Parts: sequence; C-alpha cells; structure tokens
Amino acid sequence: MNKYLVSRNVVALLLATSIITLTTLAGCGCLSDSDSSGESESDRTSASITTKAYAQSGGTSAQATQVITASNPDESSIKVTDGGTFTLSDSTIRKTGNTSSIENSDFYGLNAAVLADSCSKVKLTNCTVSTSANGSNAVFATGTGSSIILSDVEIKTTGDGSRGVDATFTGNITCTDVDISTEGQHCAAIATDRGSGTVTVKGGTMNTVGEGSPGIYSTGVIKVSKAVITSIGSEAAVIEGRNSITITNVTLSGAKKCGVMLYQNFSGDAEVGTSIFKMNGGSLMAGVGPLFYITNTDSVIELKGADLTATSGTLLTASADKWGNTGSNGGVVTLKAEEEVLNGDITCDNLSSVTVILENGTSLTGAINANNTAGSIVLTLDSTSSWDVTGTSYLTSLIDKGPTLANIKDNGYTIYYDADESTNSWLKGRTYTLTGGGKITPFTCSV
Repeated sequence: MNKYLVSRNVVALLLATSIITLTTLAGCGCLSDSDSSGESESDRTSASITTKAYAQSGGTSAQATQVITASNPDESSIKVTDGGTFTLSDSTIRKTGNTSSIENSDFYGLNAAVLADSCSKVKLTNCTVSTSANGSNAVFATGTGSSIILSDVEIKTTGDGSRGVDATFTGNITCTDVDISTEGQHCAAIATDRGSGTVTVKGGTMNTVGEGSPGIYSTGVIKVSKAVITSIGSEAAVIEGRNSITITNVTLSGAKKCGVMLYQNFSGDAEVGTSIFKMNGGSLMAGVGPLFYITNTDSVIELKGADLTATSGTLLTASADKWGNTGSNGGVVTLKAEEEVLNGDITCDNLSSVTVILENGTSLTGAINANNTAGSIVLTLDSTSSWDVTGTSYLTSLIDKGPTLANIKDNGYTIYYDADESTNSWLKGRTYTLTGGGKITPFTCSV
C-alpha cells in the first residue's frame, strides 16, 4: 500500500499552500501555524506541509500531502463539524495528549484523531492515523448524517480507551482495505457505542492486544467482509443488547475469555433486545472458553459454511453472569446452522434456554446439557443433518425429521427427552434403542 506521494514539485507545493490560505479566508477550516518539530526525514520528503490541528465548521475543503498533528488534551487532529465536508489524501495524522473524560471520548469522540460531528463528512485516502494517548480513538463519526469514508488507510493506537474506528449516535463509517492495530485496554479495532452507529468494513487486517479489546465490539450495526481480525487479549467479537454483527468470509479469532460474546450489561450503552450474530464462510476460533457465550440477553446466531474451532471443546454456553438482575439474567439463544461442521459440547444453566436448529447437511459432534441443568434446551435436525453424541445428553425437546433416527450416532450414550413436553409427542413416551447400543428414553424434567 502506497502511503504517501514520493515527491511534489515546487508548483504543487505552492498550489497546496494557496489552497490552505483560501480555505482559512473562506471560514471553512483552519490549519494552525506550521510546526516542524519532530518531523521525520520521511515526512519532509513525502509530505512537505506540516501543521498543527485542523478544524473545519461547514463548507468544503480538500487537501493532500499533509502531516497534521495535535498534542493538547481534548483536541482532535482533524475535527469537522456543522455539515462540513473534508477530503484528505496521502497524508499523516498524529494525536498525543490524553482525554479529560473517557466517557465523552467513548460517546462523542472527544480527543479523537479524526472526528466528524453534526452531519459532517470526512474522506481519507492513502493516509496513516496514529494516536498515543488515553481516550484517543483514531477515527470517530458521531451524530445523524455524520460519516467517514476510509480507503487504503493504516491506523494504530497505543493508549487505553482508544479504538480504531468508532461510530456513535447513528454516525457511519465505511472502510475499504484499512489496517488497524490497537495496543491498549478497551480498544476494539472496529466499534460502535452509545446511540448506535454503523460500520462497514471490506478487506484489511485488524489486530488488538489489550485486555477488554475484542476485534469487533457492537452496540450498533457492524458488517465486515474479507478481513482478517485477531484479538490476543480478549474475545474475537462482542455484541451488546439489541445490535448486530454480520461477517462474510472473515478470518476471526480471540485468545481470551471466549470466541463471541452476546450480552446486555444495562449500562445504557445499548437498548435491550435481541443480539444477532451472522457468519457466512470464513473461520472463527476461540483459544479459551466456549466458542459462543450468551448471558443476560436474547440472541440469534446464524452460521453458514464457516470453519469453527473451539479449543476448549465447548461450542456454546448460555448462563447467568454478573450482569443483570439475579434470578432473571440467563441467556436465551437460537443457534441456526447450515452447511456446518460443529464440534463441541453445549451447556446451559437453569436460568437459560438454548434452541439448536441444524439444516442443509450440518453435523454436530458433542454432548448437549450433559449435567441436566438447562432451563430449556431444544434440538431440531432436518433429514440431511446429523448428531454424533459424545456424552449423556438431556433435551427438553427433540425434533428429528430423519424418519428412522439414523441421523443420530449414539456411540452407546443415552439421550433423555422430556416426556411431558408436547413437541415430543411423536416419540410417544417410548424408549428407542439406537444402532450403537445407546438409547433415546423419556424422563420427567426436574428443573
């Protein structure tokens, strides 16, 4: 990726300088006095114009080959407000100086390197954006009508509370071939926050290192395709409340806690409702914990043709946790899989419920509710899908559209079903011996 123009002749330099002067006079924007301190040899040869923070209120401006820096607390390197439109290419944006309010940085983009606010639009092409301060998100869009478009951009943040790209209060960010790395705590590479927001990503590589820094954190609508996302210190992805993540042909992995967490913490950052995770193709890996973890929320997980790896051996867990009201804070999840190979156990506590639907040639290898603790657990298999049972399992409801139960490989284990559940009426309360010596047999639910 070419990050800078290699050279500019004297005419181009004079033209760029005159553009800045005209823009300032027109009242559309302000590039503060030049400051060459800390300028590298690379900067001097490839981006001849070095300035302090840039602010634009309304109007339209376009710049190129800039080095724009901000070092004061609560100051953005680029801030565009009041319906302004700003286009920047082949440039470097740097931000130092900590925020005075992490909350205002999270919600409104205070101290961000690049900020679009109040119906403003920013477009960056072939640029680098770096922040080395706490509460300094790299690229932030907030407010109705505010949007940022990034193409061939490299982003790096090193402080805590400094996300790669973040949209709030219905702001919108679109990324094409953007590479993001974050090092601090609570620094998702791709994020939305309070008031929802939309982020769309195509291509690129994203890496996060810090604790509480998943590759993707959604309190809005996030769609990612053809990217590689790796989290070393956290989950691969997190959805909070009534929000969603949709990924297509993405390589996604998380090394800590779990693979994907769907939850509600009642902080006010996300509306209460159904969390939705959709994955088509690509791969998902969890280094520890369950591949999917659901707590204190309703949720839907839809999988199609993805390569899934749960190192722990647990595919999915629905359980109460520290969030919500004790006694009513379990997880409710429907997992629907098509053309999938699923490996791992499914566990559930007595405050939670799990519905698993296997369709179009999907196979599941694992035990389901082995400890008989689930509030409710339902398994539906179509005639093309199968279950390879690896341990004694307890089901509230079993719906098998295979006419002879031949799509259940029992391996000598017993599968219990709730004799009092009406959806099991097709089993007629009987015991069925399976081909491997195991059986399907009724029990009266004790939960």
